[in-house]
Amino acid sequence: MAHYEYEFEVLALSAGGYSLFGGVGIRTEGHQEVIRSRAAAGWRYVGYLPSVQRASGHIETIELVFEREIEQE
Repeated sequence: MAHYEYEFEVLALSAGGYSLFGGVGIRTEGHQEVIRSRAAAGWRYVGYLPSVQRASGHIETIELVFEREIEQE
C-alpha cells in the first residue's frame, strides 16, 4: 500500500471588479506558478482548502494541498 506525505502552500485571494452574478469578484494570483513549481519538484496538486474566511463568506486565503509518494520502511 502506498504512503504519501503532504505539504500546504498558502495563497491570498484578492477582491476586485464584479462577477457575472453581481457583487465583487474574487481573484487568485500566483496559483499556476506554485502548482507548476511543485510539480517540477515531484509533488502532485490534490486540492485546496479555505484557511481564512470572513463571517460574510468572503474567503481571504486558501491552502493548496500537494502530495507525493514516499518510500515505505
